[in-house]
Amino acid sequence: MIAQLKRQAIEGMSGIFSGGQAPETGASPADVEKLHAKIGQLLVEWNFLQDVFARLRVIRGCK
Repeated sequence: MIAQLKRQAIEGMSGIFSGGQAPETGASPADVEKLHAKIGQLLVEWNFLQDVFARLRVIRGCK
């Protein structure tokens, strides 16, 4: 998968730097909406865990 992404990136770079347009990703608006929702969920979880770890550091007396 990484090799495929690298190949696609290299192929797309020539068009970007030569003034051409980047190729379309083909993502539907529904897919974009799902990804935005997932990003929001992950941000909420990340913030929650940061708060929990900060409280644990205070309880344990760590800096």
